[in-house]
Amino acid sequence: MRARLVPGTIAALTLGALLLPGTAQAAPAPAVPVVDVRAHDSTAGTALASGYNEPGTELRVDAGRTSDARWLEIDYQVQQTGYWCGPAATRIALSARIAAPSQGELAAQLGTTEAGTDHIGQVTAVLNARLGGGWYETKEMPNDPPTQAQRDLLWHDVVFDIDRNYPLVANIVAPPGNQPPGYPPDQTIYHYFTVFGYDAVDRTVLIADPASFGGNQIYWISFDQLATLIPPKGYSA
Repeated sequence: MRARLVPGTIAALTLGALLLPGTAQAAPAPAVPVVDVRAHDSTAGTALASGYNEPGTELRVDAGRTSDARWLEIDYQVQQTGYWCGPAATRIALSARIAAPSQGELAAQLGTTEAGTDHIGQVTAVLNARLGGGWYETKEMPNDPPTQAQRDLLWHDVVFDIDRNYPLVANIVAPPGNQPPGYPPDQTIYHYFTVFGYDAVDRTVLIADPASFGGNQIYWISFDQLATLIPPKGYSA
């Protein structure tokens, strides 16, 4: 896996209004770095953003598509505490459709504690409450390894949801030997992350990972790996 740094930042907007004499000009807000998915291939293990690992650090990914791939516009943030992966992953998913609330607001709504967010069903409920309607459903994957029917449903959900501008939130278990880029190799990690893109030819999925393990925020993994990371938990789609 080659970590690739996001090139550049957005240029500041030019202010056209003249200031009155004696009026101080406010410093412009720092520009949010933008991840250009099209500048990279979609091979499993490819990191599209790395190094932005301070809690609360923000990135933006612009939406795009090719004949075989699609990814959504999201507002990414590194999780602000060690146990807010559920709120942060939920926030990233919401950002594809609305101005996302803060991680703190979502942590309160999800019932997240220092032990984390108990169940993917809590994420499903909050996504539907924030967006209105009942698009999201909780999909359990209790079998480890998953059955072929569970794998087929997961791939269908990835493509169907992303094609309609709905990211997925997955509750994963990543043991040593089966981990996304940068994860502590000697630990089993219980975690939430957001799936917001896919490539149908490479059979890869694009992940926004709020933990920023090893400084990896946005990366591709194989669909096969995603399917083995979710059991015995589940996902919102």
